[in-house]
Amino acid sequence: MTPPKPFSADSAPAGGEDRFDENDASLWKLALEGSGAGAWDWNLETGDQVHSRRWQEMLGYEYGEIVARNRSFVERIHPEDRERVERSFNQYLEGKTASYSTELRLRCKDGTWKWILTSGMVVRRSADGKPLRMIGTHVDIQERKEAEALLQQSEERWKLAMESTGDGIWDWHIPEGREFYSKRLVEMYGFTEKELHQHPDALDSRTHPDDLPQMLNDRQAHFDGLTPTYHNEHRVRCKDNTWKWVLTRGMVVSRDAEGRPRRMVGTHTDISARKQAEALVRQQAYFDPLTGLPNRRMLRDRIEQEIKRNRRDGRKMAVLFIDLDHFKEVNDTMGHDAGDLLLMEAARRLRACVREHDTVARMGGDEFTLLITELETDSHLEHLLQKLLHTLSSPFELHRERVFVSASIGVTLCPDDGSEVEALYKNADQAMYEAKGAGRNRFSFFTPALHEAAVQRARITNDLHDALAQQQFELHFQPIVDLSSGQVRKAEALLRWRHPKRGMISPADFIPVAEASELIVEIGDWVFSEVSRQLLVWRNTLHPHFQISMNSSPVQFRRRCPAEKSWVKRLEAMGLPGMSLVVEITEGLLLETNASVSEQLLEWRDAGIQVALDDFGTGYSSLAYLQQLDIDYIKIDKSFVQGLDPGGTQFILCKAMVVMAHALGLRVVAEGVETSQQRDLLIEAGCDFAQGYFFSRPMPADALQTLLSTPQLSQQWIPTTTLHGMQLLVIDDHPIVRQGMVAALRQLQAGIEVLEASDGAHGLELLEANPRIKAVLIDLEMQPLGGIPTIRQIRQMQPALPVLVVAGSEQPEDFHAAIQAGANGYCPKSAGLRTMRHALRQVLDGTLYVPTFMGPASQ
Repeated sequence: MTPPKPFSADSAPAGGEDRFDENDASLWKLALEGSGAGAWDWNLETGDQVHSRRWQEMLGYEYGEIVARNRSFVERIHPEDRERVERSFNQYLEGKTASYSTELRLRCKDGTWKWILTSGMVVRRSADGKPLRMIGTHVDIQERKEAEALLQQSEERWKLAMESTGDGIWDWHIPEGREFYSKRLVEMYGFTEKELHQHPDALDSRTHPDDLPQMLNDRQAHFDGLTPTYHNEHRVRCKDNTWKWVLTRGMVVSRDAEGRPRRMVGTHTDISARKQAEALVRQQAYFDPLTGLPNRRMLRDRIEQEIKRNRRDGRKMAVLFIDLDHFKEVNDTMGHDAGDLLLMEAARRLRACVREHDTVARMGGDEFTLLITELETDSHLEHLLQKLLHTLSSPFELHRERVFVSASIGVTLCPDDGSEVEALYKNADQAMYEAKGAGRNRFSFFTPALHEAAVQRARITNDLHDALAQQQFELHFQPIVDLSSGQVRKAEALLRWRHPKRGMISPADFIPVAEASELIVEIGDWVFSEVSRQLLVWRNTLHPHFQISMNSSPVQFRRRCPAEKSWVKRLEAMGLPGMSLVVEITEGLLLETNASVSEQLLEWRDAGIQVALDDFGTGYSSLAYLQQLDIDYIKIDKSFVQGLDPGGTQFILCKAMVVMAHALGLRVVAEGVETSQQRDLLIEAGCDFAQGYFFSRPMPADALQTLLSTPQLSQQWIPTTTLHGMQLLVIDDHPIVRQGMVAALRQLQAGIEVLEASDGAHGLELLEANPRIKAVLIDLEMQPLGGIPTIRQIRQMQPALPVLVVAGSEQPEDFHAAIQAGANGYCPKSAGLRTMRHALRQVLDGTLYVPTFMGPASQ
């Protein structure tokens, strides 16, 4: 295998993203950062090498200052270390060493040198075993290196310094068979100095059996003078019988006249946290987090290896696609928690049906794939298929309820049906849909007859050619609601195909075909014409600034139209401003950063046409593209919205997307809103707009115009309390915070009067003097009269007056104290002014407002 040449500064072109891709397994990065290590992620094909915030700060840089290329790392390596680092790296890639880990000096921003321990591992290889991607860590060992230098001056001072770094020290007098362990080293494994014998076998005998051979080999290599230092990572059994990962480093400091080692000293470093983080990396990269099954990536690797083995041994294997029937109904009726339980139990049952060397993988959703190897007879496979159908059709016990599902199974054989991964996937998928279409709860083998599916696609292609000419297409519109007011000044245009014989055809069925045949260009042009015509109507009848969003296919970007037929020119000809139109593009288009895409987006920007990034969070776009390509909106995909729960992961992700977008100057639209709770959580997260069945299904233009003409529609969608003429009282001893709150409250509605008090006593005076005050917003930590006693006195004066605590604390005990004192809600200041306004409306509507830090159980 020819290794890449990573240590040449010219090995890859300059440029590239300098941030971690947040869509790529962000949990392992957080875990690595949490261990105190800096993280790196290296694409060996392109030379891109992404460095974490901690990695850059370790060298004195601000996050983002270092270009995300391998040469950014190589150019900082000390010249004396570069050859050794390159040798260590190549030995790892060539399989000569079990791990990649070495020490080196890197140049900091201020020109000084810092000692770093770099460790990494290959997490992705090509089908022929070529490494494609590495990830790893950088650990600051400057203090340890400085401590080691003291050894030259004084052995005792060196040992003391090494102990101060947290490492344990060992000193081995080899001929005598004595090894002295420092107090820190002994304590590292849970012993006292008297409990652990001062002998080499004391720890060698506790080394994990799987790690012992490599440890002895590395030690012997140093004894023989093959390596300048001794270096090994292994597990040691502690006193409590748990295993601890350690990095041991040492050096022979004395040899006899014949060169035999007499004395060796070294250290043990606890690297358990890093090893746990690395294990999480592998778990995230190759296993499904819900079921623990191999994921799509690991399955592909195993199928590729099995195909090679079959070619060599002449054996057969089968790939089974399994789709759970009626799973969606379980999810919809019992909730996602029950659905997750069902998936975990289904995974367990599937594993129990197959042999140890077979593979059960989860592809996503309710889809599983089985790789059945070493097939002896067809009867064995058919017996397994019957067993799978039986076990999955047996009742599932979920939350004390019995639930029934079944399975549709598609089967393809290798090499009979194909010998390439994609061909096997395609065949199994077609067979699975055949089983589902035949009534479910059955299996179907791939046959040439299943190519009828391809024929069907061809038929759709032919019908599409006539659809436009015969006016079979129509547009439906879904309102986009402003979450701050409930008003609708936007709508999304959605294409529908009413086939004369087959009725309504789903866009999911015909859009991919239209894109593949490039008919989407002509269809998209028709959509633009209809949207423009509708804009003229609605900007005259509904609102002069009404805006319509329309989807644009990547195919349309690749086919440039003449300048006179461009959308910009046609809008101008109709007297419509560019701001009247929003074009929605997918994240995948951002990867096609060619001149055609960039020029088109630039033309739209100059004309005022806005751009929305659709299905945000489901693709592979990087944050840099959001700025480089002038995106105006991001649309949070409905997959994030559907699972929204207070304090849940989806809520945290949505809130993070909103914060990030607002920081970049973008506005946010949430798709797929179906419940009032989802709407309220999106408001709390600071989302700007929302659309979904909760507000309205897509409908023809005249129906939407009728709907939007309904009186008080905005209050039906976003219930509000009338605040006109109301007095509000803000009590907070911090003038800047108080002024911000006052300004935010005055933006709620025209006619609001806000009174201010700098402490509880002053607030009580204002409350007594102003009977028109309808709500109080109060901090907790104030002097001389704090928030809790002030709330109690307010309750004595006006028992029914709404009181909202707006405090800096996010401690549950402060929330409970405030509620017990008589508060109607608690909003942490960190939640922001928009959330504070939402909390106030809820309190005024008579509903207790509970902050997200209290968790779902308290909502």
